[in-house]
Amino acid sequence: MASAPKEGPANKLLEQVIRTPGRQPSPQPTHLSVPGSGTTTPRILHEKGSGYVAPKFEGKEQQMEMVMDQVEDKGFIPPEFVESETKWFYNELGIDDMYFSTETVEAYETTLVNCDGSDANQTPRIVNHIHSLYAAKVAAYARDDKQLEIRLDKEAEDHAVYIDTSKPGISSVEGPKYEQRIDEKYLNGSMGCNSYRVETFRSSSNLPGGQSQQLRCYFVYQCDFANPNPGEKETQVDKIGEKRFLQKATTNTKEIYGSVLQSAVARTGPVIEYFEIEGSREKRLVLAYKQGSAMGIFSALSDLYHYYGLTSSRKYQFSNGYTVMSLYLRPASQTNTANQRFPPIEASIHQIIKEISLLYCIPQNKFQAHFASGRLSLQETIYAHCVWVFVGHFLNRLGSEYATLLSVLDTSNSVHAELLSKLKRRLRTETFTSDYILEIIHQYPDLIHSLYLAFANTHYVQTRGEHDDFLPTLSYLRLQIDKVLSDEELSDMINKTVVNEHHGMVMTAFRIFNHSVLKTNFYTPTKVALSFRFDPVFLPPEEYAQPLYGMFLVISSEFRGFHLRFRDIARGGIRIVKSRSREAYAINARSLFDENYNLANTQQRKNKDIPEGGSKGVILLDFRHQDKSRIAFEKYIDSIMDLLLPPSSPGIKDPIVDLHGKQEILFMGPDENTADLVDWATEHARVRGAPWWKSFFTGKSPKLGGIPHDAYGMTTLSVREYVLGIYRKLNLDPSKVRKLQTGGPDGDLGSNEIILGNEQYTAVVDGAGVLVDPNGIDREELVRLAKKRVMISQFDTSKLSPDGYRVLVEENNVRLPSGEIVHNGMIFRNTFHLRGTVQFDLFVPCGGRPESIDLSTAAKLIDGGKCKIPYIVEGANLFITQDAKLRLEKAGCILYKDASANKGGVTSSSLEVLASLSFDDEGFIQNMCIRPDGTAPDFYNDYVKQVQQTIKTNAALEFEAIWREHQATDEPRSILSDKLSMAITKLDEELQETELWDNINLRKSVLSDALPSLLLEKIGLDTILERVPENYLRSIFGSYLASRFVYEHGISASQFAFFAFMNKRMKMAGAQ
Repeated sequence: MASAPKEGPANKLLEQVIRTPGRQPSPQPTHLSVPGSGTTTPRILHEKGSGYVAPKFEGKEQQMEMVMDQVEDKGFIPPEFVESETKWFYNELGIDDMYFSTETVEAYETTLVNCDGSDANQTPRIVNHIHSLYAAKVAAYARDDKQLEIRLDKEAEDHAVYIDTSKPGISSVEGPKYEQRIDEKYLNGSMGCNSYRVETFRSSSNLPGGQSQQLRCYFVYQCDFANPNPGEKETQVDKIGEKRFLQKATTNTKEIYGSVLQSAVARTGPVIEYFEIEGSREKRLVLAYKQGSAMGIFSALSDLYHYYGLTSSRKYQFSNGYTVMSLYLRPASQTNTANQRFPPIEASIHQIIKEISLLYCIPQNKFQAHFASGRLSLQETIYAHCVWVFVGHFLNRLGSEYATLLSVLDTSNSVHAELLSKLKRRLRTETFTSDYILEIIHQYPDLIHSLYLAFANTHYVQTRGEHDDFLPTLSYLRLQIDKVLSDEELSDMINKTVVNEHHGMVMTAFRIFNHSVLKTNFYTPTKVALSFRFDPVFLPPEEYAQPLYGMFLVISSEFRGFHLRFRDIARGGIRIVKSRSREAYAINARSLFDENYNLANTQQRKNKDIPEGGSKGVILLDFRHQDKSRIAFEKYIDSIMDLLLPPSSPGIKDPIVDLHGKQEILFMGPDENTADLVDWATEHARVRGAPWWKSFFTGKSPKLGGIPHDAYGMTTLSVREYVLGIYRKLNLDPSKVRKLQTGGPDGDLGSNEIILGNEQYTAVVDGAGVLVDPNGIDREELVRLAKKRVMISQFDTSKLSPDGYRVLVEENNVRLPSGEIVHNGMIFRNTFHLRGTVQFDLFVPCGGRPESIDLSTAAKLIDGGKCKIPYIVEGANLFITQDAKLRLEKAGCILYKDASANKGGVTSSSLEVLASLSFDDEGFIQNMCIRPDGTAPDFYNDYVKQVQQTIKTNAALEFEAIWREHQATDEPRSILSDKLSMAITKLDEELQETELWDNINLRKSVLSDALPSLLLEKIGLDTILERVPENYLRSIFGSYLASRFVYEHGISASQFAFFAFMNKRMKMAGAQ
């Protein structure tokens, strides 16, 4: 990383906040006004008590007599203590009558019915609990310190009981950690009928022996819902509530829960309501959120209010698709009022409300122990967690040796560049591991505190002026005492504190993080993940030669993700990466940024024909959350939108400091594991009031105006042009071409390649396994699978010839017709394209992981200096490394790389965006959206056909240009593809900066040729010029002129050729 700049701006008051010019308002439902925003006062609850009234247990006295009889019969507790111990359990622990009415006295079995109709296990027994508590007291008297320590836990599938000694307002960093246990065993996995409700109670008086200890009791029950299968948007508590809860809750409490649930269903993130209790300092917080979206938050909340010297008297939780928690908070002791360590509850309650959204983003951060112990605040630990993620990706640890090697090698040589890239990955892996970086940061809590103050001083906005109650640090005194250090002072402090150079590098990276953040939602009151917009100038140019324009980093407990773009106007897909194991996750995490950078760079080269530059987003799921694809995607999109849209709902989306100072619009699309999530993103952008919602995502369903790539074969059309171009140039008969394809009939590219192709398929490899027939796979059966979008596991093997076979990934020890034994189906699938035992003429990778063929494995495709496969058209992104491509080309292979071959999808997406920008909302719905009855407007059908023709035209132009250039220079096509992309991109950028755009006649002439004729006929050029942003039109202007010139005159065309080209265009403009 480059060195940090000097100084950042000071903490801003609201009226001084740096705003983005031209940003439009973002209407949000204002159902929640968080106290502290200065907009409202909290609601006051007039009812006394908790809001829950357990039905009076008429048989309680009789049951207590039975319990005492049972206890006495057991003989474990001395007779003189039986009554006092039993009454203490019944009357002093704060447990309500509902517990006693549903628990059994002795060891007979009571049957409960679960919501699926099955029998539940027997309930816990009161006698056992009393015995366990008494045994703990006896054990305490045997201790040297005489400290009473009670720990009781009983667990079953449908219920659990935990009882523990607890000091009010103090988090226990040791001990049994029952709340974490409840999170992990019961709450985190709660979903639908398999949900759990938690009730907690605290004893009303201290335990004998002093120490200010009380008993904390936790009761966990499997939910028995009134209606186990309500509608997705149902919020009536009487219909979705748990039966025991409905028996106990007062009418007012049900109304509160119903209101909060209505808000939660309408929102992406958590909803928090705050209530004053009449005649008491006690406060009530009600928190609602979607199940599965905040793992570990139940236990983390305790650490949060303990940090402020508060304790909870009761907690309730019930869930049915959504979880609601109700907390009753009060000062842990009366002395807290005068304790200068803690602010009064009337102030700290506001901080807790806002910090709950931080907890929601990362309930259990890597520095939680520092928070639980009170050494660091929640804000400081989550800040440190985010910087830890940042450091793991960007710490410059390659050393001077790498720089020396870089100066010796030629980075413009693709082989050298690939070698340097691999060396960089190895050096990073071997020098600093994620755990080592974490270990270093843990050693410097004081440095974290000072570095966080500098971060907060720049990005926190005081929405209530000098009286703001949510301060960058977490108590008034600390803010007054602690000085915000200058960058020079921070640098000096780090140098004096760290013990060695490695530690210094890690802690200095905090400074670089601080100065690189241009805007963040860290202080937004309600958020679902933490997002940061960076100035990417800290990236070392020797490692990342092509400078990025913009970088977003998004962090949540379920994932981490980047969004990178090379131009202001750029587009690219969003993919989700999954990991099969912890080891696979570690590898994916190390390569996350570089893979994202390379994908965006490939997109940049691929987007040569369109106005948008290249971008890409990659979401890496945490290894513990591989089933959270949808939750991760929604959080990723919503948190990035926090930085794109201005706020207009005080207490929900407050202003942020925007050091970028320019309006930003991102254009996104589907990629791996996100195709079914695009509609949600489009609708969500509309709900949040984004004026660009129509163009935000491409690949959306036709009902929202999308042009799905798979339905119309957009990407395949481009790939096919290169395949057909080879046939045309070499006079090949496609029906006699033996073809290998990775990426099978279930995928977008693979299925359409099968449907559009007419070659003799010899082998198909997909997620299910390998299908081979040297005599040609039955085309009719293969097309059937492609139209159904299913894997080769559903292929009718009776249609294979005697020499054909299928090996699935789960199969082992399979005998092939040749007699060869396949010991492992998974390994066979992963390496089949390298085997060379079957003869192929054409290989079209339509799926597979990046770098499936690299320099070391490319040798397996070469025999006697000649490539075994004469023709390769790379449909899948990054399937073959650049050095492997060059090795194969040297061995005689005619190879067209991904950046040229599969650009059809991006062309389709760009024209979809253009249509959404050109139409107003009414026109867009009328002409571009499929009707409710499934019929398409005539314009939509015609426009799709024009998009398809544009894709084929652009692909044919580039194919011819590369073929012609190779014939003239004998330079490898893989290098020519890159050179052509760079030539077009460079000329495009230069043209946009010239005065050519100011020539109105030329501008209109070029745009008349560049824009689809159907749009011009329907809307008119002048209207399009008014509606489409000027920077987007400039990009169309530049990319069209640049691509047409390079395709026509070649990569190395002279300035005279360009002069002649533009002179011709000028004459055309004058004639028009």
